[in-house]
Amino acid sequence: MEITMNLFVAYIGIAVMIGLAGVGSAFGVTIAGNAALGAMKKNDKFGNFLVLTALPGTQGLYGFAGYYMFQNMFPVLTPEITGIQAAAVLSSGIALGLVGLMSAIRQGQVCANGIVSIGQGYDVMGKTLVLAVFPELYAIVALAGTYLMANAVLAV
Repeated sequence: MEITMNLFVAYIGIAVMIGLAGVGSAFGVTIAGNAALGAMKKNDKFGNFLVLTALPGTQGLYGFAGYYMFQNMFPVLTPEITGIQAAAVLSSGIALGLVGLMSAIRQGQVCANGIVSIGQGYDVMGKTLVLAVFPELYAIVALAGTYLMANAVLAV
């Protein structure tokens, strides 16, 4: 029974990891996408708007990358999973999920402001990309933390 519960707890972590990061990406790309639709009424820079709209979608990919780490790189998602391994999957899932959620939403807002500025005729594409990278950095740090946790609990 304990083995089944450990695996259950671990998969809750995986669900949170993928789910929250994916929801954040969905919110982020729609925030930027809505701004792009409004900005195209005045200035049709669709290529720029497309790049900035897609950028918040990467956090959802980080959720899948975290799952991949626990499933394939450091395979602990087996019936033999220990309690400490399950706790590591759950905690890294919560961390990566929450950071992915918030960074994608905030990145979408940064991109939306850049899109509005481009729509008004300002040449801020490159500057917006630079500023939009900052929220992305925290999602990357959370993914790196997931990697380190996955690597650490493999031997437990």
